[in-house]
Amino acid sequence: MKNHDIVEKNIGLMIVLVAVAISFGALVEIVPQFFIKANHEPIKGLEPWDPIVLEGRDIYIREGCHVCHTQMVRPLRAEVERYGHYSMSQEFVYDHPFLWGSKRTGPDLARVGGRYSDEWHRAHLYNPRNVVPESNMPAFPWLFDNVVTGERTADKMRAMRFAGVPYTDEDIATASEPFIGGNVKEIDALVAYLQQLGVLVQQKR
Repeated sequence: MKNHDIVEKNIGLMIVLVAVAISFGALVEIVPQFFIKANHEPIKGLEPWDPIVLEGRDIYIREGCHVCHTQMVRPLRAEVERYGHYSMSQEFVYDHPFLWGSKRTGPDLARVGGRYSDEWHRAHLYNPRNVVPESNMPAFPWLFDNVVTGERTADKMRAMRFAGVPYTDEDIATASEPFIGGNVKEIDALVAYLQQLGVLVQQKR
């Protein structure tokens, strides 16, 4: 009996050998990435999100924007020509959780910062079909009514600092100040978040 016959006719042995093969593959492909210094250093100019952008990012997550929009430009010609410079690990050092996404019902947003005006984003989020008639994106009119209180912003910063984002004690102590007076609506925070996506890489180009 040939060796491969022994393996193919013994399901238990095959499972073990497949698991070993996958484990070795993972060790070779994944583990070295943890030791590449450039993967863990923030891109030049990257700073922790300010309180309004941080709250905007949470609104982005809450509304499920990452379900339909990726934030990861693959290093393929078609992607780079459409969206801009491919995504780099240094951009996501402070992302907890990362929002790369895996499905593009809508376009990738990794380089959307600065491409449209604040007014365009507001009109688009209030009713997408006002600016993109063929859009199937839902409207988000409540963002224009809901106020960001900032009550939990300091707690969020503490959690992010625990995960490695370099927020200072002063950052945390003053986290709620931008929201005093109730003048920051959720739409303001979300647009602020969108407007900073990818701008450092665009400037680098």
